[in-house]
Amino acid sequence: MRINRTVAAAGVLALAGALLAAGPAQAASGTAPKGDGAKAICKRLPKTEERIDKALTRLHGDATVNGSVARLEQRVDNAKKAGHAEIEKYLNDRLTVRRGLVSTLDTRKADLKSVADWCAKNAPAAAK
Repeated sequence: MRINRTVAAAGVLALAGALLAAGPAQAASGTAPKGDGAKAICKRLPKTEERIDKALTRLHGDATVNGSVARLEQRVDNAKKAGHAEIEKYLNDRLTVRRGLVSTLDTRKADLKSVADWCAKNAPAAAK
């Protein structure tokens, strides 16, 4: 079974966010976190923003871009024209997930802007 790159990327982002929020101490052991992981979140912020931007660029691409919403829409239209109802339903379900991913990543991007502002103001406090 082939995993869609977009779905896999969303899973990786969710896992990375959970690990960053938990902090390195909780990821290594089963103890309760002692902090909120602000230092690690601020440290990883540029790479996290880069990954989200890259994914959004791909998703917003035209029909020639692998992984774009437009490309999947074109495939759905092609399946409909060919009369492949089962394929059309399968691709439509994937399209629904992909469109949801766009809104999720847009929300995360907006959230990261406020996190970046906080990190800029509180960088010395986050290092404690």
